[in-house]
Order: sequence, then C-alpha cells, then structure tokens
Amino acid sequence: MQVIDTLPLPVCTYTRSRRDRCFKTLADYGHCAAKKLDYYGFKLGLRVSPLGMITHFPLLNARAHDVNHTNALVEGFAGLCRADKGFLDAWRQPLLLDRYGVKIVAPARKNMQEEHPKALRRFCSRIRKIVETVGSHLTERFAVDAIRVHDLWHFQHRLIRKILSHTVMVYLNLHLKRDPLELDGLVSA
Repeated sequence: MQVIDTLPLPVCTYTRSRRDRCFKTLADYGHCAAKKLDYYGFKLGLRVSPLGMITHFPLLNARAHDVNHTNALVEGFAGLCRADKGFLDAWRQPLLLDRYGVKIVAPARKNMQEEHPKALRRFCSRIRKIVETVGSHLTERFAVDAIRVHDLWHFQHRLIRKILSHTVMVYLNLHLKRDPLELDGLVSA
C-alpha cells in the first residue's frame, strides 16, 4: 500500500506571474484548496510508502485537477493506493484496476455511499497522515515551495536534491531504529 497526494510548487509570486519569462511555456496557474492559495507554477506529485519514503515524485501541471494526474502518480505501482477526495473518480477507477492493477481507496463525499469496509477505511486514514507529514517536511524543512531559479533544469535538480535529502534522513532514522519521520532528533543524535 502507498499514499498519493500533490503539493503546490510556485515559481514566483502570483502578481509577478504575468512578467515571468523563465517558465512562460511550462508553468501554469493553479489553486490549492487546502492552503487557500492561488499560485503560478507546478504541482509536485508524491507517492509515499507506509514508512514515509518517497517512491515517486513527478512534476505536474498546476491547472489540472488532481484526478487528472492519477495515472502519472500510480505509474509503476500495483496494489492499494490511499488518496484524498480529490482523486475520487468512478469512471477512472475500473480503468486503473485493469491497466495498472491499482485500487484507489479514498473517503466518500457527503453525497456518496461508502464502498470500502470500515476496517480498511480506518487503516487507510492512519496511513494518510504519512503523506501529509512528508508534504509538510518538504515545505517547512526543505522549502520546496520557495525554489527560485531561472530555468527548468535547475528547478528540477534542486527539487531532486531536496527529495534526496529527505530520503537519506528517513533511511538514517530506519538504520538507527528510530521513527522514520522524526527528523528533528537526527541533528542531535
């Protein structure tokens, strides 16, 4: 089982986006409902293992809704995949199961009926917190939402280095038999 989610990655301030020459053909306008943020840039797709290790991180278009990025996020994976309500799509679910062997487990909206057993939903809600923790590590500790460069190559490589740093820290915690996502204690350990 793995967990998928997306993070907003602004490349410049929203008011400066009209004058942007660096990412003019690549970046787009997006909206993050969770952060109540309108931004100009990209989305970072995250697929995270139950231990907190980032297993896949595609750079995605900011304008498209999360459900349109599901194929890119589950590529190369088969099994149960926990997601939030943004990835609910009754039409896409059978296609994902046939094509990739992926079953998306997401909470139902208020006007929908639950299709998954209660025990599975409870287990998945605990696992869902992992991707939120990883997302907050990337934004607060590694500042992925504040990468300021002038071309896509440098943007991608700074992003890769930040994700690699997170991965190394999780690995070190596992090696030291600590909680994998407890990054604070590594400095003093």
